[in-house]
Amino acid sequence: MLNDEICRLRDKLNESITDGKDYSIIYSISVELDELIAKFYREKI
Repeated sequence: MLNDEICRLRDKLNESITDGKDYSIIYSISVELDELIAKFYREKI
């Protein structure tokens, strides 16, 4: 479930970069993705 959310956000981030969206949007998605990845690894340990 968390893995699916990470994949969804990764795709959204990639699309935002490809589309040339504003940096603040890209940064926001990136931070959210980093938080989910950190949560994923905390749960693994």
